[in-house]
Amino acid sequence: MPLGAETLVIASHNPGKVREIAELVAPFGVAVKSAGELGLPEPEETGRTFAENAGLKARASAEGAGLPALADDSGLAVTALGGRPGIYSARWAGPDKDFRQAMERVERALRAANGGDGGDRSACFVCALTLAWPDGRSRTFQGQVDGTLTYPPRGAHGFGYDPMFVPAGHAITFGEMDPAAKHAMSHRARAFEQLVDAVFRT
Repeated sequence: MPLGAETLVIASHNPGKVREIAELVAPFGVAVKSAGELGLPEPEETGRTFAENAGLKARASAEGAGLPALADDSGLAVTALGGRPGIYSARWAGPDKDFRQAMERVERALRAANGGDGGDRSACFVCALTLAWPDGRSRTFQGQVDGTLTYPPRGAHGFGYDPMFVPAGHAITFGEMDPAAKHAMSHRARAFEQLVDAVFRT
């Protein structure tokens, strides 16, 4: 299932997400354009799962650009919060995409759920990647990384909830981790490895 084009559209207007996916694609010699660069609108995310929302975004960009498009839908799922914020992870940051505010909100909810400090602070990052073609074909790949939440946030790397997420087996947050180290083990990297096996190594 080769890509069939020299340019791939990253179906996102999030600069951090675009940068991270572009870095993952770079070794395969594929030119990258973002949906924002091409002036493509962001479709309403009406899906009930990460995979459904990734599919909506990928298909909209593939149809709009006439090129293969790769969309990511990802978020933080907190065990004690019943999987929230989940697919609403970006919405918890408000209209200004203020993830400091989002992390504070998660921490308040977690303390309320756990009855104060301590309790279950386990969480996972989940990523669904959908690659769609203008002819309507699509493939979806999903990755997950488990960890625990810490507060206050630590580190200036990454984006989103990275500064409060400590991946399992590590003592530092994604926000403190060298970007290359994060890329090697993140939820997005795990989904992307499946995509590479299906698309770039065939």
